[in-house]
Amino acid sequence: MERDMFDTMTMTKVLGAVCGTFLVFLLGKWAAEEIYHAGGHGDHEQAYVIPVEGGDATDEPVEEGPSFEEVYAMADAAAGEGQWRACSACHKLEAGENSTGPSLYGVVGRTVGTEADFGYSGSLVAVADVWTPENLNAFLENPRGFAPGTGMTYNGMRKIGDRANLIAYLDSLDD
Repeated sequence: MERDMFDTMTMTKVLGAVCGTFLVFLLGKWAAEEIYHAGGHGDHEQAYVIPVEGGDATDEPVEEGPSFEEVYAMADAAAGEGQWRACSACHKLEAGENSTGPSLYGVVGRTVGTEADFGYSGSLVAVADVWTPENLNAFLENPRGFAPGTGMTYNGMRKIGDRANLIAYLDSLDD
């Protein structure tokens, strides 16, 4: 009977040692990751770079997507109506009816900062004169990048096709 107890106790100790070692290994890995990333490693250039002849040249040409003008020429105003939902939280489509943002009725071709009874931030008036489709595209892509200091809190619409469709929809609302 003593022999069975010894074997069970020995196996328990071995299993405990293996689990304890694994736990120490995992905690060590976690601590090393925290120390490495807290020090800011990887956020700067290499200290020493070995120049390689032709290393910077790429054989593949950089492909850029179609221009906004090309995408806008094929824009679908009906699809832009679906993009409008994100804007409708702060803007209205009725002429002269402002909300958190100004009315967007007739915005395409309108002089920037001229919607009646709406207080614009000065940064918008400084970056553009007229809301052309190109200016609207740049603003919708990155409002704070296009007009730093703007009061618009929207983060931007990433897809060029979505922006073109939305602008086509807004342009179709008025004469």
